[in-house]
Amino acid sequence: MKKSKGFTIIELLIVMAVIAILVGIAIPSFRAMQTEAWKTKAEGDVKVLKIAVESYYKNHGSFPAVTNYQSTLRAESPPVLESIVDDPFAATGTAYVYALSSNSSFYVIYSIGPGGSGAMTIADTGNATISAGSPIYATNGW
Repeated sequence: MKKSKGFTIIELLIVMAVIAILVGIAIPSFRAMQTEAWKTKAEGDVKVLKIAVESYYKNHGSFPAVTNYQSTLRAESPPVLESIVDDPFAATGTAYVYALSSNSSFYVIYSIGPGGSGAMTIADTGNATISAGSPIYATNGW
């Protein structure tokens, strides 16, 4: 009787099952690491934006307008912001949210955060309030 060389279908199925289990373990770990990296990026970005807004204030005596604030910061001479930075938790091309108090004395810059639903407001007293989700933010208020 001639014996064939190769793997049986059972052996191949076992190998495929082991690979599927390993992939099932690796994907959640990768997602958690990716979320942590995005959190770290957002924390760094809002700090950079805060410094840029404070620099603008020092030069102009007022904070930049909310509309296209990053473009305003880039248009400074010399630029106080090198490039537009996007929120890693938002849709591609979406900038960090920048809000001014109604008296334009206080501001908050924030990322919508890991849940994608973070929102904040800033009062005329400087009190920054989280109204939804878990935003990552920087403010000149408290």
